[in-house]
Amino acid sequence: MTTAQKASTTEAAEAVEVLREALTAAGIILPSLGADTASPALNLINLGRVRADVALRLADFVRRGCGS
Repeated sequence: MTTAQKASTTEAAEAVEVLREALTAAGIILPSLGADTASPALNLINLGRVRADVALRLADFVRRGCGS
């Protein structure tokens, strides 16, 4: 793994933890939330699968945060 890939992996892991903390504060748990290690150079976050009721709560939270 190159230095750039390691930096991306660390950045993605940090982003996952920040998002997890924010969602937890909102009472929303994404059980499969994690860094996508298959393509570290892309710095992707895998939000995973969630139940429909959790997706609706997340959508409501986002809407309220956007002022809608």
